[in-house]
Amino acid sequence: MNKVVYVKAHFKPVGTEKVVKIPTGDKAIGFLGKEKDVLRSEKQFVQTGISKSQIDGERLRDDIDKAVSELNADKYEVISITPITSGEFDFKYEGSSISSSKRAFSETEAVRGKGGYGYGYGYSYTEGAIIIARKVS
Repeated sequence: MNKVVYVKAHFKPVGTEKVVKIPTGDKAIGFLGKEKDVLRSEKQFVQTGISKSQIDGERLRDDIDKAVSELNADKYEVISITPITSGEFDFKYEGSSISSSKRAFSETEAVRGKGGYGYGYGYSYTEGAIIIARKVS
């Protein structure tokens, strides 16, 4: 008997490092003899969003490891792990009229036409992984 498990990949969090003040648990005598908390500075990651193109490889690794461990605990042997890829694309096209006076036709006749420019791009990413396992007798 075989079993198929899908493990979803998640996009990588993006953000910045921010310096925050954290209490150490110690107290110090402050201005006018008042007690105050002693603080230390520490850099912490502050998430501002999620990447649109990079997956979190470490999280995917951990999720696959967890799925394989659960299969092994249920007496399944992993036969294969297959990555599943998806893609994204975008494009932009701008068209506009162009005109030009050409002396070759006549002094009053103008050449009219269409012109434009654009760009496009595409990329793929790992959407997840499929694990196929077989029941061990």
